[in-house]
Amino acid sequence: MIVYGKRVVEYITQKHPDIVKEILIAKKLNKNELKKFKNFKIKFIDNKLAQKLSKNANHQGFFAKIDFNPPQWEIIGDKILVLDNITDMGNLGAITRSAYALGIDLLIITGIKELKWDRLIRTSAGAALDMKIINFPNILELINILKTKGYHLIGADLNGKCKPSKKEKIALIMGNEGEGLSKRVKEKLDEILTIPMKRDFDSLNVSVAAGILIDRIVNEC
Repeated sequence: MIVYGKRVVEYITQKHPDIVKEILIAKKLNKNELKKFKNFKIKFIDNKLAQKLSKNANHQGFFAKIDFNPPQWEIIGDKILVLDNITDMGNLGAITRSAYALGIDLLIITGIKELKWDRLIRTSAGAALDMKIINFPNILELINILKTKGYHLIGADLNGKCKPSKKEKIALIMGNEGEGLSKRVKEKLDEILTIPMKRDFDSLNVSVAAGILIDRIVNEC
């Protein structure tokens, strides 16, 4: 697996050096920059290959070949975040960063048959390597499992409460970027949370909304 971008490559070499097989560099580095990778095998590549590896995306001249196999996690934890049919990798990455930083115990991604781990690692700036993540295709089946495990199911939608009624064993469910939560999912929820708008605007980006609501269910302040 190859990931690219300066921030994510530096994160991986600092936090997960054991999974790094090789560092690929497509730019000139000074001595101080090279010192960061002194313990790794380094290969310098030309821009043509760099563009091919990144599919013409902004790679910043940094690539890492990594050996990463996603761990198999159980559905446990006091605070769970469920993302239903959110397909934009930028949003998935940003939410993963927020979930990890703010203390979510488990992130469950539904509605995606095969999760592109290389893209999620890159867009999350490496946080996907540390966040417990499960890819569970069917949201309704997942909801039934969460109910049997005693989770209080909270959805993000309009006309809901500002704060959750309980703080323990919560599963927060966020819907996709365009349509939000489906009717079938809403029917199974215990509670709905809403982010009140102070000005005449109908919605926030899903990654921004997720960060706000994660803070509400995790923090007491």
